[in-house]
Amino acid sequence: MPYIPVTEAQRKEMLERIGVPSLEALFSEIPEDLRFPSLDLEGGLSELEVMAELSALAHTNAAADDYRWFLGAGAYDHFIPAAVGALASRGEFLTAYTPYQSEVSQGTLQAIFEYQSMIAALTGMEVVNAGHYDGATALAEGVLLALRNPEGRRRVLLPTGLHPEYRGVLDTYLSPFDARIETYSGDPANAAQGEDPACLVAAYPDFFGRIPSLEGAAGAVHDRGGLFIVHADPIMLGLLKSPGAYGADIVTAEGQSLGNDLNYGGPFLGIMAVSAALMRRIPGRIVGEARDSQGRRGFVLTLAAREQHIRREKALSNICSNQGLCALRACIYLALLGKQGLRGVAELCWHKSHYAAGLFAALPGFSLGPGPFFKEFLVTLPGNAETAAEKLREKKIVAGLPLSRYFPEREKDLLVCVTEKNSREDIETLVHALKELYL
Repeated sequence: MPYIPVTEAQRKEMLERIGVPSLEALFSEIPEDLRFPSLDLEGGLSELEVMAELSALAHTNAAADDYRWFLGAGAYDHFIPAAVGALASRGEFLTAYTPYQSEVSQGTLQAIFEYQSMIAALTGMEVVNAGHYDGATALAEGVLLALRNPEGRRRVLLPTGLHPEYRGVLDTYLSPFDARIETYSGDPANAAQGEDPACLVAAYPDFFGRIPSLEGAAGAVHDRGGLFIVHADPIMLGLLKSPGAYGADIVTAEGQSLGNDLNYGGPFLGIMAVSAALMRRIPGRIVGEARDSQGRRGFVLTLAAREQHIRREKALSNICSNQGLCALRACIYLALLGKQGLRGVAELCWHKSHYAAGLFAALPGFSLGPGPFFKEFLVTLPGNAETAAEKLREKKIVAGLPLSRYFPEREKDLLVCVTEKNSREDIETLVHALKELYL
């Protein structure tokens, strides 16, 4: 193995230390016929043949760019500038590991610092961490934070419109704890009734694309001593009022849409931002800016002891170094687009999705879900949505998500997602294809 720099002299010394005369003697417990078994493998292929075979296998997959793509439900097909991949794949970033030694990790630390600064501005919060697996686990971590309250409150209020898979992750995370999960519908400001809650969660927008009113929700839950948690779409925050402006204590989000590919469902990026009052209670890494004795700018991990990350008995939760690459891509994406660029993406998603919804609403027998929405909306079809989706896939159209996947009784409902990548032709082709099935 080329990356184990052990000399023969060092091997001999190690064997002497453990009292074994040779390497062969070290493995004497293993029967000789099993030490180097012969493998019945076919003859090898050339590089050209291997690449041809792998390419053929890859083409059996349905890539978003090869279809007219209207599937969302938590994983979104947004445009990613080429500079994101080019910069994020530089060797300095790809080989970076845990940045505990600041003297050799300034590049990684600065990238995380810039990422945290931009996410703080986007969410309207004061402190952002790095290191969560995805949006679902970030939300679960936010709820766990709320459950670590001195009053012993255990009541967790979740919206009925929360992503079903997020709810599953929450159930798993909270199963060892004495938490009481309750669901509510309607205005979050009216949900904090009854026994004092540990937290109230709002989805902004929810799984069905609907945008709830957050006005007054923070005050209602704060009056009862609980925390207000908002799970948001970061693209939408480029256009609409931030959760921090509504008084949120914790904001979580899925960062995949910020410059990260679909990647067959992962790795994704869990975003967590909190108020200053909670900054010492959050898991993950926080990078701060410092000055050395000569006044030079530098970056360091701050506000948490390293033991929180490396000693299980002192850890608030698990974190993942690999998510640093996903955060880096989000950082580059946001820096490339800037404030106006991100707003432009959000506006395109808004106008294109509403254009599509208008076309569906004009079709006899089709109906839309209620309320304002962002990027995703519900269409009730005249017939079975799964059957319709299968027929459209034959025409290289991924029409959306049939809700029967999560709600068997809603067999006619289709969740359609429209992003800035969908052209007018794409949208009209989708609507015409569904119209042909029924009208």
